[in-house]
Amino acid sequence: MTSPFSIDWPQYIPDLVTGVRWTLTFTVMSFALAAVWGLLLALARSSRFAPVRWISYAYTELFKNVPFITQIFIIYFGLGQIGIILGNFSAGVIALVLFYGAYLGEIFRGALKSVPDTQNEASSALGFSSFQTIRYVVLPQAVRVALPGAATMLVDLLKSTSLLVTIAAAELMNQAQTIASETFRPMEVYLVIGAIYFVLCFPLSRLALRIEDKIAAGVPLSAKRRRLLQAVRSRTDAKSVERA
Repeated sequence: MTSPFSIDWPQYIPDLVTGVRWTLTFTVMSFALAAVWGLLLALARSSRFAPVRWISYAYTELFKNVPFITQIFIIYFGLGQIGIILGNFSAGVIALVLFYGAYLGEIFRGALKSVPDTQNEASSALGFSSFQTIRYVVLPQAVRVALPGAATMLVDLLKSTSLLVTIAAAELMNQAQTIASETFRPMEVYLVIGAIYFVLCFPLSRLALRIEDKIAAGVPLSAKRRRLLQAVRSRTDAKSVERA
Protein backbone atom coordinates (compact mmCIF):
# COMPACT_ATOMS: atom_id res chain seq x y z
CA MET A 1 0.00 0.00 0.00
CA THR A 2 1.54 3.30 -1.10
CA SER A 3 1.73 6.31 1.18
CA PRO A 4 -0.89 9.02 0.52
CA PHE A 5 1.75 11.70 1.17
CA SER A 6 4.58 11.94 -1.35
CA ILE A 7 4.17 15.26 -3.17
CA ASP A 8 7.12 17.65 -3.18
CA TRP A 9 5.06 20.52 -1.72
CA PRO A 10 7.77 23.25 -1.68
CA GLN A 11 7.57 23.56 -5.46
CA TYR A 12 3.81 24.18 -5.20
CA ILE A 13 3.98 26.81 -2.47
CA PRO A 14 3.75 29.71 -5.00
CA ASP A 15 0.58 28.12 -6.43
CA LEU A 16 -0.94 27.74 -2.97
CA VAL A 17 -0.04 31.31 -2.04
CA THR A 18 -1.67 32.53 -5.24
CA GLY A 19 -4.77 30.48 -4.46
CA VAL A 20 -5.02 31.82 -0.91
CA ARG A 21 -4.49 35.38 -2.13
CA TRP A 22 -7.28 35.13 -4.68
CA THR A 23 -9.58 33.36 -2.23
CA LEU A 24 -9.13 36.15 0.32
CA THR A 25 -9.50 38.80 -2.39
CA PHE A 26 -12.80 37.29 -3.52
CA THR A 27 -13.93 37.00 0.10
CA VAL A 28 -13.10 40.53 1.25
CA MET A 29 -14.34 42.36 -1.83
CA SER A 30 -17.49 40.27 -2.23
CA PHE A 31 -18.45 40.48 1.43
CA ALA A 32 -17.98 44.25 1.57
CA LEU A 33 -20.16 44.78 -1.49
CA ALA A 34 -22.69 42.17 -0.36
CA ALA A 35 -23.02 43.93 3.01
CA VAL A 36 -23.82 47.24 1.29
CA TRP A 37 -26.23 45.53 -1.10
CA GLY A 38 -27.83 43.61 1.76
CA LEU A 39 -28.37 46.80 3.76
CA LEU A 40 -30.07 48.42 0.77
CA LEU A 41 -32.29 45.36 0.39
CA ALA A 42 -33.16 45.46 4.09
CA LEU A 43 -34.14 49.12 3.86
CA ALA A 44 -36.16 48.37 0.72
CA ARG A 45 -38.00 45.55 2.51
CA SER A 46 -38.92 48.06 5.21
CA SER A 47 -39.99 50.75 2.75
CA ARG A 48 -43.38 52.45 2.97
CA PHE A 49 -43.82 51.97 -0.77
CA ALA A 50 -45.38 48.60 -1.60
CA PRO A 51 -43.75 48.16 -5.07
CA VAL A 52 -40.28 48.60 -3.52
CA ARG A 53 -41.11 46.00 -0.86
CA TRP A 54 -42.45 43.54 -3.46
CA ILE A 55 -39.44 43.88 -5.76
CA SER A 56 -36.94 43.47 -2.92
CA TYR A 57 -38.91 40.50 -1.56
CA ALA A 58 -38.99 38.82 -4.99
CA TYR A 59 -35.26 39.37 -5.44
CA THR A 60 -34.43 37.96 -2.01
CA GLU A 61 -36.52 34.83 -2.46
CA LEU A 62 -35.21 34.26 -5.98
CA PHE A 63 -31.54 34.42 -5.08
CA LYS A 64 -31.97 32.50 -1.83
CA ASN A 65 -33.72 29.59 -3.53
CA VAL A 66 -31.64 29.15 -6.69
CA PRO A 67 -28.43 27.11 -6.18
CA PHE A 68 -25.33 29.27 -6.07
CA ILE A 69 -23.54 27.26 -8.74
CA THR A 70 -26.48 27.83 -11.08
CA GLN A 71 -26.13 31.56 -10.57
CA ILE A 72 -22.40 31.34 -11.34
CA PHE A 73 -23.13 29.60 -14.64
CA ILE A 74 -25.86 32.08 -15.60
CA ILE A 75 -23.62 35.07 -14.89
CA TYR A 76 -20.46 33.69 -16.50
CA PHE A 77 -21.76 31.54 -19.36
CA GLY A 78 -25.35 32.74 -19.80
CA LEU A 79 -24.61 36.45 -20.05
CA GLY A 80 -21.86 35.69 -22.55
CA GLN A 81 -24.49 34.20 -24.85
CA ILE A 82 -26.25 37.56 -25.09
CA GLY A 83 -23.04 39.52 -25.59
CA ILE A 84 -22.20 40.46 -21.99
CA ILE A 85 -18.69 39.06 -21.52
CA LEU A 86 -17.36 39.03 -17.97
CA GLY A 87 -13.95 37.97 -16.74
CA ASN A 88 -13.50 35.24 -14.15
CA PHE A 89 -12.94 37.71 -11.34
CA SER A 90 -15.84 40.01 -12.21
CA ALA A 91 -18.26 37.11 -12.68
CA GLY A 92 -17.17 35.53 -9.40
CA VAL A 93 -17.56 38.73 -7.39
CA ILE A 94 -20.94 39.55 -8.94
CA ALA A 95 -22.24 36.05 -8.24
CA LEU A 96 -21.09 36.16 -4.61
CA VAL A 97 -22.49 39.65 -4.05
CA LEU A 98 -25.90 38.88 -5.54
CA PHE A 99 -26.23 35.59 -3.67
CA TYR A 100 -24.95 36.63 -0.25
CA GLY A 101 -26.54 40.06 -0.50
CA ALA A 102 -29.91 38.31 -0.34
CA TYR A 103 -28.98 36.46 2.87
CA LEU A 104 -27.36 39.49 4.47
CA GLY A 105 -30.43 41.51 3.56
CA GLU A 106 -32.56 39.12 5.62
CA ILE A 107 -30.13 39.32 8.53
CA PHE A 108 -30.09 43.12 8.42
CA ARG A 109 -33.88 43.30 8.05
CA GLY A 110 -34.30 41.20 11.18
CA ALA A 111 -31.82 43.41 13.00
CA LEU A 112 -33.65 46.58 11.95
CA LYS A 113 -36.98 45.12 13.06
CA SER A 114 -35.47 44.31 16.47
CA VAL A 115 -35.20 48.03 17.24
CA PRO A 116 -38.43 49.06 19.04
CA ASP A 117 -40.74 51.47 17.22
CA THR A 118 -40.64 53.69 20.29
CA GLN A 119 -37.05 54.58 19.31
CA ASN A 120 -38.29 56.03 16.02
CA GLU A 121 -41.08 57.89 17.79
CA ALA A 122 -38.65 59.36 20.32
CA SER A 123 -36.30 60.42 17.50
CA SER A 124 -39.15 62.17 15.68
CA ALA A 125 -40.12 63.94 18.88
CA LEU A 126 -36.54 65.21 19.18
CA GLY A 127 -36.67 66.60 15.65
CA PHE A 128 -34.47 63.98 13.96
CA SER A 129 -34.91 63.49 10.22
CA SER A 130 -35.44 59.97 8.83
CA PHE A 131 -31.78 59.79 7.83
CA GLN A 132 -30.59 60.96 11.25
CA THR A 133 -32.87 58.43 12.95
CA ILE A 134 -31.42 55.57 10.89
CA ARG A 135 -27.83 56.83 11.20
CA TYR A 136 -27.70 57.70 14.90
CA VAL A 137 -30.48 55.63 16.51
CA VAL A 138 -31.45 52.55 14.51
CA LEU A 139 -28.19 51.40 12.89
CA PRO A 140 -25.99 51.43 16.04
CA GLN A 141 -28.48 49.11 17.75
CA ALA A 142 -29.18 46.97 14.68
CA VAL A 143 -25.49 46.38 13.99
CA ARG A 144 -25.05 44.59 17.32
CA VAL A 145 -27.92 42.25 16.48
CA ALA A 146 -26.71 41.63 12.92
CA LEU A 147 -23.02 41.02 13.67
CA PRO A 148 -23.16 37.32 14.70
CA GLY A 149 -25.21 36.33 11.65
CA ALA A 150 -23.10 38.47 9.33
CA ALA A 151 -19.90 36.91 10.68
CA THR A 152 -21.33 33.45 10.02
CA MET A 153 -22.16 34.51 6.45
CA LEU A 154 -18.57 35.69 6.03
CA VAL A 155 -17.28 32.20 6.85
CA ASP A 156 -19.84 30.63 4.52
CA LEU A 157 -18.89 33.03 1.72
CA LEU A 158 -15.21 32.17 2.12
CA LYS A 159 -16.01 28.48 1.75
CA SER A 160 -18.29 29.15 -1.23
CA THR A 161 -15.43 30.72 -3.16
CA SER A 162 -14.37 27.12 -3.78
CA LEU A 163 -17.30 26.79 -6.22
CA LEU A 164 -15.63 29.38 -8.44
CA VAL A 165 -13.39 26.51 -9.55
CA THR A 166 -16.13 25.90 -12.13
CA ILE A 167 -15.09 29.09 -13.96
CA ALA A 168 -11.34 28.70 -13.35
CA ALA A 169 -11.16 31.75 -11.08
CA ALA A 170 -7.60 30.92 -9.85
CA GLU A 171 -8.74 30.63 -6.23
CA LEU A 172 -7.55 27.91 -3.87
CA MET A 173 -9.68 25.05 -5.18
CA ASN A 174 -8.69 25.85 -8.75
CA GLN A 175 -5.02 25.63 -7.77
CA ALA A 176 -5.76 22.33 -6.03
CA GLN A 177 -7.32 20.96 -9.20
CA THR A 178 -4.24 21.95 -11.19
CA ILE A 179 -1.84 20.35 -8.68
CA ALA A 180 -3.93 17.18 -8.54
CA SER A 181 -3.90 16.88 -12.33
CA GLU A 182 -0.10 17.26 -12.38
CA THR A 183 0.69 14.88 -9.52
CA PHE A 184 -2.17 12.35 -9.78
CA ARG A 185 -2.36 12.49 -5.97
CA PRO A 186 -5.90 13.78 -5.33
CA MET A 187 -6.14 12.42 -1.77
CA GLU A 188 -3.04 14.26 -0.61
CA VAL A 189 -3.86 17.43 -2.52
CA TYR A 190 -7.41 17.80 -1.25
CA LEU A 191 -6.45 16.91 2.33
CA VAL A 192 -3.91 19.74 2.27
CA ILE A 193 -6.40 22.14 0.66
CA GLY A 194 -9.01 21.18 3.25
CA ALA A 195 -6.51 21.95 6.01
CA ILE A 196 -5.81 25.37 4.47
CA TYR A 197 -9.54 26.15 4.34
CA PHE A 198 -9.80 25.10 7.99
CA VAL A 199 -6.95 27.44 8.95
CA LEU A 200 -8.71 30.28 7.13
CA CYS A 201 -12.22 29.59 8.44
CA PHE A 202 -11.69 28.45 12.03
CA PRO A 203 -10.47 31.83 13.40
CA LEU A 204 -13.44 33.56 11.75
CA SER A 205 -15.83 31.02 13.26
CA ARG A 206 -14.36 31.57 16.70
CA LEU A 207 -14.56 35.33 16.21
CA ALA A 208 -18.26 35.01 15.35
CA LEU A 209 -18.89 33.04 18.55
CA ARG A 210 -16.91 35.54 20.61
CA ILE A 211 -18.89 38.45 19.18
CA GLU A 212 -22.13 36.62 19.91
CA ASP A 213 -21.08 35.97 23.52
CA LYS A 214 -20.06 39.60 24.03
CA ILE A 215 -23.33 40.88 22.64
CA ALA A 216 -25.30 38.47 24.84
CA ALA A 217 -23.35 39.74 27.86
CA GLY A 218 -23.98 43.37 26.91
CA VAL A 219 -20.27 44.15 26.44
CA PRO A 220 -19.55 47.15 24.18
CA LEU A 221 -17.75 46.06 21.01
CA SER A 222 -15.78 49.21 20.25
CA ALA A 223 -12.92 50.50 22.37
CA LYS A 224 -14.43 53.99 22.34
CA ARG A 225 -17.71 52.75 23.85
CA ARG A 226 -15.86 50.68 26.43
CA ARG A 227 -13.90 53.76 27.54
CA LEU A 228 -17.12 55.79 27.68
CA LEU A 229 -18.85 53.11 29.74
CA GLN A 230 -15.86 52.90 32.08
CA ALA A 231 -15.89 56.69 32.54
CA VAL A 232 -19.60 56.65 33.35
CA ARG A 233 -19.12 53.85 35.87
CA SER A 234 -16.20 55.70 37.48
CA ARG A 235 -18.30 58.83 37.88
CA THR A 236 -21.18 56.81 39.32
CA ASP A 237 -18.89 55.09 41.81
CA ALA A 238 -17.36 58.45 42.79
CA LYS A 239 -20.79 59.93 43.46
CA SER A 240 -21.76 56.89 45.50
CA VAL A 241 -18.66 57.29 47.65
CA GLU A 242 -19.38 61.02 48.17
CA ARG A 243 -22.93 60.29 49.29
CA ALA A 244 -21.69 57.63 51.69
